[in-house]
Amino acid sequence: MEVRVFGSLPRPVKVLLGVRVLNQLGAYVLAFLAVLAGPDLAAVALAVFGVAALISRWAGGLLLDKLSPRTVIASGLTATGAALLILAAAQSPAQVVVAVALVGLAFEIYEPASQELLARLTEGDQRQDAYALLGTSLVAAGAIGGVLAAVVLPLGVRWLMVVDGVTCVAAAVVTMAFLGRETAQMTTPGQERGHPGARWRPSALLVTLTLAGTAFAFGYLAVLMFMPFVLLQQGAPAWLPGLTLTGSALLVPLVVRLTRTPVNALSHTMALACGTTLLGVLALVMVLGDGLVAIISAYLGWVAVNSVLLGRWQAMIAEIAPAAERPRWFAFHGSSWGIAQPAVPAVVAVAAGIAGGTGAAAFLTAAVAFLAVPLLLTTTPWLIPMTGSRTR
Repeated sequence: MEVRVFGSLPRPVKVLLGVRVLNQLGAYVLAFLAVLAGPDLAAVALAVFGVAALISRWAGGLLLDKLSPRTVIASGLTATGAALLILAAAQSPAQVVVAVALVGLAFEIYEPASQELLARLTEGDQRQDAYALLGTSLVAAGAIGGVLAAVVLPLGVRWLMVVDGVTCVAAAVVTMAFLGRETAQMTTPGQERGHPGARWRPSALLVTLTLAGTAFAFGYLAVLMFMPFVLLQQGAPAWLPGLTLTGSALLVPLVVRLTRTPVNALSHTMALACGTTLLGVLALVMVLGDGLVAIISAYLGWVAVNSVLLGRWQAMIAEIAPAAERPRWFAFHGSSWGIAQPAVPAVVAVAAGIAGGTGAAAFLTAAVAFLAVPLLLTTTPWLIPMTGSRTR
């Protein structure tokens, strides 16, 4: 079914998916950033990167006021590649911190532009297919990238940064060469009217959706970051966490294929509310699970449910955002991941004393976060009316 869905998408969408997959093959900088920085500098480097990446996502949304999505994507990828090569060459602690900041400032520039371009080129069921296929493709590419990292890592962590930088530049070249003139000439609706970017403020609806997205990101990252740790803590052999993650990556496209249904903005809301409730319950099962089989089974169920939600957040934002403000909506809502990423380890560390251990704290944090999402989505009176029609 994925082949048929892919074949029905517009050519620029196929190229964009290919660009993102190519970039994802080397996108493991965050996982090894602490290794490169060293134990004395790791905390500072990760904090600098997190703040800079949050700024870069906003910069990507602002750049769409003046530039086409194609140009922003290519520029962001090129800047990220160059910054990664600078990071690979950095030696002193000061050089490493500066290079990390440069990587962070370029790291998310292309994200709002990618989401905006998909929104412009698709609509309805095709839009949901495109966002879901993007999520599925990135999961698969990430699994392959993990194998690539395992091959390159014996050469040294700096070579990982070099490979990552090369894939970024290669993706930028593909963007400029194959994304097409029609996308190069695209402008954000409202640019010609002089969009008052400096006076823009997020609506109450967008703030609510971003709070819900932040809760989702908290839950997702709490499970993803600590699952290998929990398995090893439970006495799993060293190879089992990797095999579990590989199995989950293979499960994602299968579930997406089996659960594809016609969608609209209202169904996005209900799917996210129901799906995150199930994710919260499965996270509680992981807390209470006794033994590896129970935890891994609950985790694979969690992966299956999460697969159904792939692309839902982006498709919902694309449906309900005013066209002239859509890049800003994507950037603002996407900030939820930038907020959650550095906060999750800190929250889990604090909760560990209460929950009786790091693993239990991580899964309990995930459960609470996931169960907060439907409360935010279904108790917002202006959300349901707006998601029934497009505000363009």
